[in-house]
Amino acid sequence: MIFSAKGNKEELDITWGLFLEPFVEPCSIYDEHLNISHTVTPPLMTGDMSVFSNGSYMTTGSLTYDAYGQKIRTTSFGSMGNQSFVVDQLMLFREKVYYEIDWQTFTCQKKPLDASFVPMHVPEDAEMMGQYILGSSSSWGMGLLVNNWYGNLPGNATYITTFTDIGCIPLTTSVFGPDTEMIFVSTFNWVIGISDPSDLSPPSFCSKAQVEQSATPDNFFTALASLAMKAQRTD
Repeated sequence: MIFSAKGNKEELDITWGLFLEPFVEPCSIYDEHLNISHTVTPPLMTGDMSVFSNGSYMTTGSLTYDAYGQKIRTTSFGSMGNQSFVVDQLMLFREKVYYEIDWQTFTCQKKPLDASFVPMHVPEDAEMMGQYILGSSSSWGMGLLVNNWYGNLPGNATYITTFTDIGCIPLTTSVFGPDTEMIFVSTFNWVIGISDPSDLSPPSFCSKAQVEQSATPDNFFTALASLAMKAQRTD
């Protein structure tokens, strides 16, 4: 099917809307004052990510997201100074725990998880920051319409997160604060769906792991940083 570029903007919007309707859910709902509602992210997704923290470490790898089960699996390769490390974590937000999985020793650490913020969707108490175009709006295909949100995290920290306007796909999240190391998470190459549901279950050798006691449970961002910090301490 070929679409013509002729016609006014309203006709083109309707044409492309009919073309895209079978593939994406509406991301933003506008009220009479043109305020954008909270986004609805696809419930099952697989993609890639990069994590940066104040220049002290960086990781890149893959992640799997399950909104139904409230689970996230991340497998990343990172570097800090002259040392490399592997981060394999399964975060179970409903159970408020996460696993650090070591495939070299076939062992697991089970730690408490602060489930107050799941970064693959916009929290209900988030505030709208604005709507922007990444790239250019001068011609079709040159720009991407995105929505920015911000809010607060425990520990006097603030987050800013960006989602696409069409499809509600998460792009970036940054966290910062006076008592918090700045962390930047970029996600990309998203595919809707999960190819291997077993990725979201702990390996069998994790069955005997006990939850470690912690005065302050890790959140998504500090959990990603924990193995990198451990590598630094053992360097």
